Amino acid sequence: MSGKAKQYRSSRQILNKSDRRVTGQRTLLLDLIRKSDTHLDADRLYDEARKRYPRISLSTVYRNLQLFKKLGLIAEHHFSEDHHLYEAKPSAEHQHLSCIKCGKIIEFECPLSRDFKYKIGKQYDFDITGVEVYMTGLCSNCRDKTDD
Repeated sequence: MSGKAKQYRSSRQILNKSDRRVTGQRTLLLDLIRKSDTHLDADRLYDEARKRYPRISLSTVYRNLQLFKKLGLIAEHHFSEDHHLYEAKPSAEHQHLSCIKCGKIIEFECPLSRDFKYKIGKQYDFDITGVEVYMTGLCSNCRDKTDD
């Protein structure tokens, strides 16, 4: 069985466990998010989905993004005030670098955040359930263009 077929089926299985109606459009949307190698916004997800389901509506995309968030299947990021990006819920905690010029997002793991989470939680007697580190700056491509 190909990796894509396996990915599609696992998205379908995940939705089956949610006790929600499983539709081809819903499965496709979750599959597109899960197999994407980048963060997607609703418009890009809509464009990708229309290649397979030309009659899918943008409101269907937005409704399903809200459902996927509610089910804990995806994470929503607000890297800028007017732009929301989505990714499949990561299996490991990771952080983000965001280029202020081109919008490129780079994910990285930060072992210090685990220590930080533990120490701060202990210091304030607080159960920390998540850490988000979001750093902005210029990626190497944009930095090189500004140096010219």
